[in-house]
Formats: sequence, structure tokens, C-alpha cells
Amino acid sequence: MFGSFNYPGAMPMYTLNPSAPCTEQFEAILFNRHHRMLRTVMCNTQAWFCLADLARLMGKQLDERATLKLDPDQRRTAWLQAHGRWEKCVLVSESGVFAMLIHHYIPENRALRQWLTHDVLPVLHQRHTQTNDQPSLNQMQWLGTSLNLLHWRNESWIRLQDMPHVVLEVPPQPKRGMWRKVVETFAGKRIAA
Repeated sequence: MFGSFNYPGAMPMYTLNPSAPCTEQFEAILFNRHHRMLRTVMCNTQAWFCLADLARLMGKQLDERATLKLDPDQRRTAWLQAHGRWEKCVLVSESGVFAMLIHHYIPENRALRQWLTHDVLPVLHQRHTQTNDQPSLNQMQWLGTSLNLLHWRNESWIRLQDMPHVVLEVPPQPKRGMWRKVVETFAGKRIAA
């Protein structure tokens, strides 16, 4: 049976479930190399590439099975719109593309990697930073720990369930003595501690 192993300790292979409903949809950002189209999308600051287009550029026959070597977070299925048509596509993340280029290595892929690195990815990331209407995930360092932030419309948002942790970790302020408060009140200015 495909995707299973008969020896003990074998890791299961994860597949994209073809019968699962595909609800993600994106408008593709198009690039052309040697008269071949590459459909890409940006999702949460992550670049994703259409596997079929990438296979054409690599000169390989790659399908969903070729992505089984990738981790589950490096592949997904989504609807892409390009030239007014919608198509269900297998998408590979930025790190997944480089893993596939290494796994299916041929010397000609060096030029493809350089094109992706120096031309495609900078355009995608620059385009993504110019659109502030799209929410993006970031992290903030707070007293030695990381907090997840949602940055949207020039504002940062913290999940409500994370707030008790933030409030509990605020360092206590040193208490001022009674006489210092009296002196500050009458002097009209604060005395540096």
C-alpha cells in the first residue's frame, strides 16, 4: 500500500488529501522565465510557488508525490487565479522549493535558483510590505519571552488569551516613600531616584 512501511519504527508518509475540500484561494503573482510562467502567492509573509510551474522550469515531471519528501508545512493545496481562470494547484513554500532544487539537482537548476533568489523573492517580499491591508504575523520580545503579534493597518494586536501572561510578567515598580511624595508634591517636580 502506498505511503506505508512494513518495518518497525518507520515514519508514516503524509499526503495531501485529494478528497479534502480546498478552501484557500489566491490571486497569483506571475513571473516569466524563458517564456514559461511561474505562479506565486504571498501568504503570511511566506512565498508559495505553484508546483506544476516549478516542474516546467526545472524540466522535471513533478506531482504531489514529489512533495512527500517535504514537511507538511512546506506544501498545501489552494485555488489560484491567473488570467481570469481558477485552477486548483499544489503549492510549495519557499523553503520547500530550495529543498526540491537540492533533491532534484542538475547543474541547470543553479540558474533557476539564482533567478528565484535574486529576482523573484525580492519582488514578492517588496510587494508584500507595500500592502498594509493584509494582516501579517510577527513576534515581539517581552521580558525574555516571545509574543505572537498580528500586525494589521499599522497597528499591532496581541491575542487576548496571551494578555494574562504579559500582565503577570511586568516587573514591579519600586515604591516611593511617603516623604518623597510630599516633597515632590510641594516642589512641583520629580526628584530623580
